[in-house]
Amino acid sequence: MNEHSPEIEEDVISEVRDEIDEPPMYKVLLHNDDYTTMEFVVEILMLVFNKTPEEAVEIMLNIHQKGIGICGVYTYEVSETKVNTVHSLAREHGFPLKCTMEEE
Repeated sequence: MNEHSPEIEEDVISEVRDEIDEPPMYKVLLHNDDYTTMEFVVEILMLVFNKTPEEAVEIMLNIHQKGIGICGVYTYEVSETKVNTVHSLAREHGFPLKCTMEEE
């Protein structure tokens, strides 16, 4: 005797799918300072955040004019890795570039 009921299976699958939440997303931000060159910021934006030269210049100018700029929005782990990469590259080149992340 087969006790398989398609209606019950469908209800269970839809309940499980409804419970899955998207992971929280985080904005990665670069902060303006008086020492980091604009050229280095553009390089960081292209290398770490995969921005085109045009996008990188636009974001860099925004950072320069407003004091802070959004480089991208990622999951926590990706954001954390990008922040650490920026800090590491900045230290290697002798710049105090500050990069942070905040939940969107």
